[in-house]
Amino acid sequence: MLDLTPKTVSERSALRINPCKTCQPVGALYAALGVHRCMPHSHGSQGCVSYHRTFLTRHFKEPAVATSSSFTEGASVFGGGPNLRAAVKNIFDIYDPDIIAVHTTCLSETIGDDLNACIQDISVPDGKIVVHANTPSYVGSHVTGYANMLSGFIRCLADPRAAKNDRTAVFPGFVNPGDIRELKRILSLTGLPSIMFPDQSGVMDAPMTNTYVMYPQGGTPLDDIRALGGCARVLALGGFACAEPADVLDKKCKVPCAVLPMPVGVGATDAFVTAAAEGAGRAVPEELEDERGRLLDLMLDANPYFYNKSVAVYGDPDTVAGLVAFILELGMRPRYVVTGTPGEAFTRRITALLQEYDTGNCTVKAAADLFELHQWIKNEPVDLLLGTSYGKQIAKAEDIPLVRAGFPVLDRYGHSYLPIVGYQGGIRLAKMIADALMDRQDRDCADEDLEVVM
Repeated sequence: MLDLTPKTVSERSALRINPCKTCQPVGALYAALGVHRCMPHSHGSQGCVSYHRTFLTRHFKEPAVATSSSFTEGASVFGGGPNLRAAVKNIFDIYDPDIIAVHTTCLSETIGDDLNACIQDISVPDGKIVVHANTPSYVGSHVTGYANMLSGFIRCLADPRAAKNDRTAVFPGFVNPGDIRELKRILSLTGLPSIMFPDQSGVMDAPMTNTYVMYPQGGTPLDDIRALGGCARVLALGGFACAEPADVLDKKCKVPCAVLPMPVGVGATDAFVTAAAEGAGRAVPEELEDERGRLLDLMLDANPYFYNKSVAVYGDPDTVAGLVAFILELGMRPRYVVTGTPGEAFTRRITALLQEYDTGNCTVKAAADLFELHQWIKNEPVDLLLGTSYGKQIAKAEDIPLVRAGFPVLDRYGHSYLPIVGYQGGIRLAKMIADALMDRQDRDCADEDLEVVM
């Protein structure tokens, strides 16, 4: 399909081909789905929210509920305030959520709708809440929209007068429900009292019960979001998705924050586990020590297949940073590292990681696209692709193994259930990478070299 991609690379500033991201409202919608009994609301046209819901549904294989202001030509010219007022009334009357989380789209941002003023004019039923975030589609990425929506919840709900408690707020970053379950398991083992915000586990991986429930049991309760203002500290896992919301909470409620890397691999998981154990005032549990040892054992066993293999890594910035750190621990060489999310902070973060290892030349770029990545690979191939489903066409065109990780994985099942974070997630990732490389070796070797025992 991409066989005709040219090898000659030309700099493009006004065009992205096969982008390595999607738009802010997708992230905002996903963040809102991590709040219990919350209805995400797209302030724009029906076509916009249809795309955002479809994108999430294809990854999670679960319905992503959301409503829309349903802009027509009139709203596009005269403003969407009347549409939003009618929508809020209908949503509370028909769907009865506890809270509506409104995010903007490129259309409502372009015409200049003032969401805060619109919401102030709306008659909200007693006990119900409407929050909002500005998420223009033409700025940032879905990771930016996720961060903006979390900040919107905190600005509206986190209570600086909340009773002080010994809980730690944990912002997990833009991760799958399976990752959140693993993070909560680790926190439980360390004994750290915590609030996970947001929490899509139990929502975007709800069990099949033969009965449709619009608001599953999962999601962060509103009382817990209010209680964030009384937490002892915040652990923000991933600077790109969580640093801004943590800063907003610190400024509003004086809750100190520590921004940690997404706990992918040994070192980053060590940092998270240590912070959790220290917060709980306990030693690291033996169960987690054993899991760490098993991950290290697997890394050593399969090292001959990892060592010095070149890798192209692409996807969301926090996820990519975690994957790069892990493949460096495995003894592999990152050759190309790209994200679609703009910002030189990504380049600095990856460069700092690379400086810890002597791995040779590596091209790092933010606000990149997969067409450019493909061009680089055509000039200098790699041994492995590591990233989302959108790399499969490059993998097919260049005959390179692909290991799927991150968001979105659209063409396989079960990825959102299984973690890549923590020591258990590291074991899973290491196994997937080793399997892909060894499958390629078996495919390409002579018959007399096809081994049954490795």
